[in-house]
Amino acid sequence: MAEGLVTPAQNDFSAAERSAMYRAIRERRDVRTGYLPQPIGDDTLYRLLVAAHQAPSVGFMQPWRFIVVREEGLRRSVHGIFERANADAAVRHRGDRQALYLRLKLEGLLEAPQNLCVLCNDESERGHHLGRESMPETSIYSVVCAIQNLWLAARTEGIGVGWVSILDPLAIKNLLRIPANTRLVAYLCLGYVRGFSDVPDLERDGWEQRAELSAFVHADYFDQPYATDRR
Repeated sequence: MAEGLVTPAQNDFSAAERSAMYRAIRERRDVRTGYLPQPIGDDTLYRLLVAAHQAPSVGFMQPWRFIVVREEGLRRSVHGIFERANADAAVRHRGDRQALYLRLKLEGLLEAPQNLCVLCNDESERGHHLGRESMPETSIYSVVCAIQNLWLAARTEGIGVGWVSILDPLAIKNLLRIPANTRLVAYLCLGYVRGFSDVPDLERDGWEQRAELSAFVHADYFDQPYATDRR
């Protein structure tokens, strides 16, 4: 056996630890309401940012950048940007679907005590362009991995995270003085919450239902199904 090769028998995660990880994945939610006014302490927020910073990144370039937004006036300005974008989005739906859209709670920008703006500096020379020549978009994929790390860590801390994508990126960049060559990837609401829903909000509210895994997995070729039923 090659030196340093880790075998399954050397796994140092206990059954309880593995179960907790899968629970965090299963119970992670996009939280739009129910935030408590208590701010996240600096030590806890730093732990979440460390988790994000430990994400994988193409060429080890670490392209993510974060802005912690707590100032109420800024959050109100972001909320105004959301309201304009949300009104534009609503007119693209018709009939019952539009009525349902207008009933959805799609953000917690003012309810959450802090927001987090997540950016990508995909022009950085860190990583020396390894892995980006043929797929330059992998820099943004790396940032999304960091967001997922933060999201799962937050769930274990009892902290809700809501991703607000109904925004004008240029307006956000102008508001927060973000350099032109840095891309907005996500605008997140963060805060302790009263509780987490048993199912995703959009599923509970009738917008969409979770599909079975079998519809998304193929064997060798795209036109061949893969048996995923492990129940």
